[in-house]
Amino acid sequence: MIENYLPFWDKLKGINIDQDKIDQLIKSTEDKLINPIQGDYPKWLNAYNNLPSIDTINVDLDNNAITCSSGEVDSGDLCQPLQQLIPWRKGPFNIFDCEIDSEWQSFMKWNRIEEFIPQLKNKVVLDVGCGNGYYMFRMMKQKPHLLMGIDPGLLQIIQFWSVEKYINSGACVLPLPLENMPKSLKCFDIVFSMGVLYHRKSPIHHILELLDTLKSGGILVLETLIIDGDETTCLLPTGRYAQMRNVWFLPSVAMLTIMLQRNGFKNIQCIDVSTTTIIEQRTTDWMKFHSLEQFLNENQTKTIEGYPLPKRATLLAEKK
Repeated sequence: MIENYLPFWDKLKGINIDQDKIDQLIKSTEDKLINPIQGDYPKWLNAYNNLPSIDTINVDLDNNAITCSSGEVDSGDLCQPLQQLIPWRKGPFNIFDCEIDSEWQSFMKWNRIEEFIPQLKNKVVLDVGCGNGYYMFRMMKQKPHLLMGIDPGLLQIIQFWSVEKYINSGACVLPLPLENMPKSLKCFDIVFSMGVLYHRKSPIHHILELLDTLKSGGILVLETLIIDGDETTCLLPTGRYAQMRNVWFLPSVAMLTIMLQRNGFKNIQCIDVSTTTIIEQRTTDWMKFHSLEQFLNENQTKTIEGYPLPKRATLLAEKK
């Protein structure tokens, strides 16, 4: 579906980014889509292609569920192909009365931080590890000048395409991890990294990669798992954490603040600290695998491994 990206490549030319970097993004994206390594990609793409075209659409990006409505379509025409894209991790979405009840009630996180994040109107914005773009659709209400997401998961990319087919927001998700982005982009006003840092073996390297995407004075919105404690406190799980294999460093807010300060950021503030509950993350018909409830101990006071309950913090930091 390389043609999905053609309008976005033209839009990129309108911001302060070198043509050779645009060329790198085009090549990396086309390489990933022409030679997909995820075996179910043909099935997912077929589901997307089976979605009906609809002319008259009402869009609501300010609901807890991203909503599209129209009198022209039967929800059954939508639900069957969208169910081929299970599991839906982020959401919820209501696509012509097809209610996608995702694993995460993502609006809960968005509602906690929305009033604190910088204004996005006319800004150039990047969402790192954006998944299916739920937060990007929420951002579109503020009308950023350009909104780009990156995520290496092809299922999540096709979920995004399936919603964007009807939203027509002009946003775009590239099938790339942050480490495959061109170096020294330095073109984004605001960069979101939510739920990525703790998956990185080198959190400082991730912070530096994020710094490299921002303009001077740009703002980072960083959300990650944390641990209670002072500037010397960090949890490195011996194995899994809440049954996740790829969890590495969980710093305290104080330690994370120092990490940001020492690596090119200033004016750092923590805008939210919240413990994740089984109301916010749970098994549904649209994500039928085990979820948080199965990853906690019997009385839900610790993770199943005996670690503190998942707690997440969101910080804002300005590039020096």
